[in-house]
Amino acid sequence: MKCLIPYGVAPRRASCKVSVGQVVIGGDAPILVQSMTNTDTVDAAATVRQIAELAHAGSEAVRITVNNAEAAAQVPHIRDRLASMGIDVPLVGDFHFNGHRLLAQHPACAEALAKLRINPGNVGRGSKRDEQFATMIEFACRYEKPVRIGVNWGSLDPELIAHMMDENARLPEPEAAETVTRKALVASALDSARQAEQLGMAHDRIVLSCKVSGVQDLIAVYRDLAARCDYALHLGLTEAGMGSKGIVASTAAMAVLLQEGIGDTIRVSLTPEPGGARSREVIVAQEMLQTMGLRSFAPMVIACPGCGRTTSTFFQELADRIQSYLRAQMPRWRELHPGVETMRVAVMGCVVNGPGESKHANVGISLPGSGENPVAPVFVEGKKTVTLKGDNIAGEFQQIVEDYVINTYTHKPVTDTVKTGRQTVPAVHRSG
Repeated sequence: MKCLIPYGVAPRRASCKVSVGQVVIGGDAPILVQSMTNTDTVDAAATVRQIAELAHAGSEAVRITVNNAEAAAQVPHIRDRLASMGIDVPLVGDFHFNGHRLLAQHPACAEALAKLRINPGNVGRGSKRDEQFATMIEFACRYEKPVRIGVNWGSLDPELIAHMMDENARLPEPEAAETVTRKALVASALDSARQAEQLGMAHDRIVLSCKVSGVQDLIAVYRDLAARCDYALHLGLTEAGMGSKGIVASTAAMAVLLQEGIGDTIRVSLTPEPGGARSREVIVAQEMLQTMGLRSFAPMVIACPGCGRTTSTFFQELADRIQSYLRAQMPRWRELHPGVETMRVAVMGCVVNGPGESKHANVGISLPGSGENPVAPVFVEGKKTVTLKGDNIAGEFQQIVEDYVINTYTHKPVTDTVKTGRQTVPAVHRSG
């Protein structure tokens, strides 16, 4: 499926398509959203629950830690449990230090995974590095699994960086240490990819990433990497942080690259707040792509920030209620109502911009601000359809939104009726 390019966004960088389970990374495929569990993989039940949560939120691939024999032994069981639940999200195995041994001792683990993630800085030291890297590539080839060669500046090959620093020091005008580090990241990724191909890995079975935790560093590294190869690229700011800081940093870095057409799959690496949902990183990644016009995942709610005209919190509560309702419905609506993810719903707090913004949305409501008449006009496709009053404005507006979805985005004809909550009416359909 070819994606339309929004105005102002550079054409997607040409890259190889890589099949990962039932999804595709790169080429003209949509930019993929990935995530990673933070459970102990040995705890298969907890890991399955979190993978299901991430997949339910819209993660299109999920990475899991495979750090010891017990974890490797659980991977096939995790895959089987997910299959029994009807969840076929591709699983990516994250290997460090002992991946060569784990794959040799647990071939069923390799079979159950859709992709292997290999960090060339953590596969071994000295003479063992090439041998252990080769073992992992050989297993990937044997089980026909693609690989992500993922370089991280926190674990950059010390021999490579030392060699490049020494060469830089001998230059008449040495570059800054951070510049050399950036170059070493790119060199590590490209050299490892070439080595993998020499060992038999197909060019179109390789995804590259070079993760750093600085916004400007990430932009510089990926611009360099994108210019020097046509491998599919995985974007992500590592150690982005918690809350708004992590969201802002990840968005600031990746949005620049995506605007330039760089990036085939993304992950927003947020540190969860205590008790916070891991799926938050999936929602942030989706919202980044959707607000940039690159993909659509769920109906967007447009809401004003509030001002002295909106001293009541009602419009905030309604905006939150509608947004939560829309996201909760998406797993069902995605199957029943294709196209609903492009819908726009406006919840405005007063008459200043309320009617105008509501007319621009598919469905919109202009709530009464401070001192305004206690009525709320509703607009559908730019036309005023009803004015809501009383104590159940929120419930009635939610029902109007649901009716609009049923009447607008139901593409397959059905003969039964649809219960709207207020009455039973024949289903209305629009041909696809």
